[in-house]
Amino acid sequence: MKKFHLLGAAAAVAMLALASAVSVSVTAPAVAAAAAASNDDTIPTTNGNLVIHPVHHAGVVFTWNGKRIVADPTTFPPGPNSGAALFRGATPPDLILITHEHGDHFSVPTLTELAGPNTVIVAPQAVYGMLPPALQAKTKVMKNGDKQTHAGVEVEAVVEYNVTPDRLMFHPKGRDNGYVMNLGGKRVYLAGDTEAAPELMTLPNIDIAFIPFNLPYTMTEEQAANLVKGFKPKMVYPYHFGMSDVNKFRTLVGTASEVRVRKWY
Repeated sequence: MKKFHLLGAAAAVAMLALASAVSVSVTAPAVAAAAAASNDDTIPTTNGNLVIHPVHHAGVVFTWNGKRIVADPTTFPPGPNSGAALFRGATPPDLILITHEHGDHFSVPTLTELAGPNTVIVAPQAVYGMLPPALQAKTKVMKNGDKQTHAGVEVEAVVEYNVTPDRLMFHPKGRDNGYVMNLGGKRVYLAGDTEAAPELMTLPNIDIAFIPFNLPYTMTEEQAANLVKGFKPKMVYPYHFGMSDVNKFRTLVGTASEVRVRKWY
């Protein structure tokens, strides 16, 4: 009988070990997903909730009205916080917005992996010229000032450029796009890489803005705060800030806008 008791105990231990291993394998992705979801924001609109999911650096995913909208998906910098998998949902995105050609905003391999048969890509002409034919066939070119509807989303292309003399080469005027989307009555502004261009200081009726600040490519914290104080979005997310001081930016903005700091790095 003792032998059977020992065998039973061993079997029980083995079963517990197996259950533990299964639990770890199942719950680890769930924990990671839960951690990512805790970084999300849910904003009510006139047509359901808008869910904002920060991914990394300048990469953002918006879910609204049954649509998945992805901004600037890349594999840069390489690592666990980049690549198509982090931008993918249960189905391919309906709409992908590309602001400009730099590697931390634009990646042909990522787009190739991410875009599905019905995905619409919106990009400036300079980016379109860098795409292979298969991706060009999915791409709609927009230039500064254009207002179009793609994948059921109203999109306006706005300026994105440098104004400081020693930064002009990074983002010349007219080449790149920022975007304003109308999502259920909420005007959502994606600045991409820009400085406080005069046209942006009076950008009208912005509810949610994504504002960069890092040198030498975009702005200082002071310049970014002055831009926010100029067009006064109701809510602003600092992104694309690298090692810049987010708390300094938030203090400088003061009560001009609600600043929401999320994990981007």
